[in-house]
Amino acid sequence: MFRLEPRASAPLIWQVVTPVLAVIATMFVGGLLFAALGFDPVAAIRTIFWDPLFGPAAGYSRPQLLVKAGPLILIASGLALGFRAGIWNIGAEGQYIIGAICGAAVALAAYPHEAFWIFPAMIVAGAAGGWAWGMIPALLRNWFGASEILVSLMLVYVAQKIAAWMAFGPMKNPEGFNFPGSRNLQQYPSASNPELIANTGLHWGVIAAVIALLVTWFIMSRHILGFRIRTAGAAPRAARFAGVRPQRLVALCLGLSGALAGLAGLFEVAGPAGQITESFGSGYGFTAIIVAFLGRLHPLGILLAGLLMALTYIGGELAQMMLQLPASTVQVFQGMLLFFILGFDILTRYRIRRRG
Repeated sequence: MFRLEPRASAPLIWQVVTPVLAVIATMFVGGLLFAALGFDPVAAIRTIFWDPLFGPAAGYSRPQLLVKAGPLILIASGLALGFRAGIWNIGAEGQYIIGAICGAAVALAAYPHEAFWIFPAMIVAGAAGGWAWGMIPALLRNWFGASEILVSLMLVYVAQKIAAWMAFGPMKNPEGFNFPGSRNLQQYPSASNPELIANTGLHWGVIAAVIALLVTWFIMSRHILGFRIRTAGAAPRAARFAGVRPQRLVALCLGLSGALAGLAGLFEVAGPAGQITESFGSGYGFTAIIVAFLGRLHPLGILLAGLLMALTYIGGELAQMMLQLPASTVQVFQGMLLFFILGFDILTRYRIRRRG
């Protein structure tokens, strides 16, 4: 028989190895799932992980890597700060949607006027919308002790209903032949988020994600705020003696992560998505949770994890087209990754001992 013995500290080697083990385990068990559904597991895994980079459609898929990774990294950067402090924002998807709505509202209010200030104003509105939506669970936790996990998660569904209402109502394109959805912002030069370098997928959202990673690294490793965040997550009682104000930290982490999620939504609606629709939101807010944990809440890890998860998005789409793999199966495959990350994370906090 074996038992788990707590470690005094988490070894660096296990912190590096466990995400790799989680990816390998996901590929193995995912292959078994594909085989059970009647698909060739080797072909499915190759289509998801290899073909987007080196397959026949790689010329299209490679630029999409940055398009998909940008919002994941941007959202995960904000989530990582809160998770380090033990503050669990599970509703980034809702903040992402509200940020997109607020940013698009600025553009639609200015249409058809052309001016340099429109896109910067959309950025401010997107960040403000995400911040405001993130502050709802922060205030409810600080004032009434409500769980930010439940409140932020439930607000996702409220945000989805608001997006549907906007698509059918206030933001509906009057020239859209009665179809739901706003005007296409890609066709509005002052409000669009175009590709900055042709055939690379690089747009302003990707640049914002890189800046967010650098700021996150600076805060966590070079600023007193990073010390307070780490202390609050590791030892909440000790953090109070060190001068950390829990309520202020809750508001800061939830507000900041909400603002970054709102920015991601704004860059998406002004670029790849193009418009507010009744189903706006591609699950980036939920997938970013996997990115944050897979990256060990570290900026470099988040960068690599964001690229990996973007690869599974693109590869999953290719598998649906080429192998007729159900979309739900790809989502289960991505969910397995979070499951194995949490499972293998035990090895960083405990060592396995044989009972005497």
